[in-house]
Amino acid sequence: MIKEYARSIETGNERNYSVTEVFPEYIGKEQQTAIRAYRHRENITQRQLSTMTGIPQRHISEMENGKRVIGKEMAKRLGKALKADYKMFL
Repeated sequence: MIKEYARSIETGNERNYSVTEVFPEYIGKEQQTAIRAYRHRENITQRQLSTMTGIPQRHISEMENGKRVIGKEMAKRLGKALKADYKMFL
């Protein structure tokens, strides 16, 4: 499912879909799902994303699972590394 969403947000599509349009069961969990989807789109692991952003891998896992708040600075780092608008993670 996440990989399908990742494909739907790839650049070049005529329309980008929101997480809730693709997966209504994730309403309220859009930020966590977005991190995982963009990470899959870029074909990188949590460990690789950690190296790219300086965010500990454990924190990335916690963000993806809704156990850690994604602040503006973290969102900006994620956005830069994942080639996405940082606001997708807020």
